[in-house]
Amino acid sequence: MSAKDALVIFTPSGKRGRFALGTPVLTAARQLGVDLDSVCGGRGICSKCQISPSFGEFPKHGVTVARDAVSEINAVEERYDRIRGLKAGRRLGCQATVQGDLVIDVPPESQVHKQVVRKAATARAIIMDPATHLYLVEVSEPDMHTPTGDLERLRAALADQWGITDLGADPALLARLQPALRAGKWQVTLAVHRDHSGGARLIDLWPGFHEGGLYGLAIDLGSTTIAGHLCDLTSGVVVASSGLMNPQIRFGEDLMSRVSYAMMNPGGAAEMTEAVRVALNALAQSIATEAGIDPRAIVELTLVCNPVMHHLALGIDPVELGQAPFALATSGSLSLPAADLDLTAMNPQARAYVLPCIAGHVGADAAAVALSEEPHKSDDLMLVVDVGTNAEILLGNKTRVLACSSPTGPAFEGAQISSGQRAAPGAIERVEIDPATKEPRFKVIGCDLWSDDPDFALQTAATGITGICGSGIIEAVAEMRMAGILDGSGLIGSAEQTGTARSRPEGRTHAYLIHDGSADGGPVITVTQGDIRAIQLAKSALYAGARLLMDEMGVDKVDRVVLAGAFGAHISPKHAMVLGMIPDVPLDRVTSAGNAAGTGARIALCNVAARAEIEEVVRKIVKVETAIEPRFQEHFVAANALPHASDPFPELRKVVTLPELSFNAGGEDRARRRRRKG
Repeated sequence: MSAKDALVIFTPSGKRGRFALGTPVLTAARQLGVDLDSVCGGRGICSKCQISPSFGEFPKHGVTVARDAVSEINAVEERYDRIRGLKAGRRLGCQATVQGDLVIDVPPESQVHKQVVRKAATARAIIMDPATHLYLVEVSEPDMHTPTGDLERLRAALADQWGITDLGADPALLARLQPALRAGKWQVTLAVHRDHSGGARLIDLWPGFHEGGLYGLAIDLGSTTIAGHLCDLTSGVVVASSGLMNPQIRFGEDLMSRVSYAMMNPGGAAEMTEAVRVALNALAQSIATEAGIDPRAIVELTLVCNPVMHHLALGIDPVELGQAPFALATSGSLSLPAADLDLTAMNPQARAYVLPCIAGHVGADAAAVALSEEPHKSDDLMLVVDVGTNAEILLGNKTRVLACSSPTGPAFEGAQISSGQRAAPGAIERVEIDPATKEPRFKVIGCDLWSDDPDFALQTAATGITGICGSGIIEAVAEMRMAGILDGSGLIGSAEQTGTARSRPEGRTHAYLIHDGSADGGPVITVTQGDIRAIQLAKSALYAGARLLMDEMGVDKVDRVVLAGAFGAHISPKHAMVLGMIPDVPLDRVTSAGNAAGTGARIALCNVAARAEIEEVVRKIVKVETAIEPRFQEHFVAANALPHASDPFPELRKVVTLPELSFNAGGEDRARRRRRKG
């Protein structure tokens, strides 16, 4: 390796390596095992290997990417762009070459193993009272003796027949009003939006009686993934759900990295705003196509997101959220035209409702979780944990509700893990380790069989075994602890200490082998000491946030725990407890709420009274700031142990016996013996 070799970082996988100048991006991707498609052998024909180079300063990655860090567009790319078209900023990975340190985003359509966004809609009974309804109105014909305009007579008819007054209408709709009234013989169907704040707005109109449906889109805009649920505004039924990766990942995997990008790169905030709005339009278009509806039928959307995503979606620079006192530009809810967010893949008059934020680090997604799980209505003390790249935590009951956020980072999503990947077909998602033999077995996404099933190889032949996702790494670490491969401090033992050759030396530490696919040209999947540390840091932040709220509440235990988000739906309470991710409670008092933020967005979409309710609830929630609370660091350090350095976790120990091990002590004894001999 030459000192002149360039550092190349691929997102969203986080894989990185150094390559000689002139190396094709596709070659670098293949050598690192990056999921970048190509079927034409690098001849610039198939376009499957499209990538997006990013430029500017990336503090998270420790690099500054110059504009000339990638080669100029060549003749092959120019020809492809001329004939078939390349999206702005896109390059062909087989043609673009490395000319300096690079950060390269691999968009979803260029990935062989497409992301599985695990934020499915959760079944929920919702009282239907959406803001937008259809109304059939009979309008009096114009009269020479009563010279009023068609709009004025429409307003009078709407007030008389439906009790709706003060209808507002965009000039673009006025151009369609007169033809519609006459084509419908003075009958017209109106889509009228009225929310809890009052006022009525005309969204769309049709001649005569219109039987077409009205739809709304509930969007959970997360740091890593964006999920959308298309709902029938008459029945509340979720007719389609879809998701995609948040393209802002290329600017930084965690929120503070994106704030830093905005601070250090002029125009960086606007760049991230444009990226996420393009993604939201793509999501709306794809979900309408999946449901088989005209995008114009989408007349409403609700949006929930953390504060940084909130500001970037609204086109607000998030710089103030990166420094105390973490001031929001606005914390209240917003009701505005969807067009103000450049959302064009729906009805031109569609309305958007953005749920209120709780505080500078606790956003509208936490408000949506509160609306969904209702801790403020609970008789017992409930802890609600919504885990993602940034965790939101609520603790409360009918008396009081507290909230905080905790920077867990992307490890729970499979990022910054040596064999980690996003959830996609072929990724290990479940792990079990026999405590006697230390042998593992696992499941991968896309196959219901365990790896020790005789038909497993046949059924996974198409996807292969490609890596390990967030749920898989969490279970693997917990299973290693239960099987005696990992001690309470988080140290992986040697083969001699653990009794298995699967504990392999790796530099000065050890790694545990889960799967060796090298014989078939596949990856070797291990859990390294670095992976353990990444999980320890993430889970310690999570536990410390929960304990901080418990301190503020003056309690040492909670009555029940609700796990929300993709994490909650795919991790067993036992594994979460073994890691010490959550405070000790009886396992049957730990439940999953699925995508609670998405559910809250759906409730707000389908019921206007719920919007008023959550705005009132948010005003009463007490925010606890982890960033400036010294006890957070104390709890964080104690939580580094598995499950905990001082909390005995009595409920967990009723169902799980954790081996009492200390691999480090043996290593220190051997070191002392070597020193004496020397």
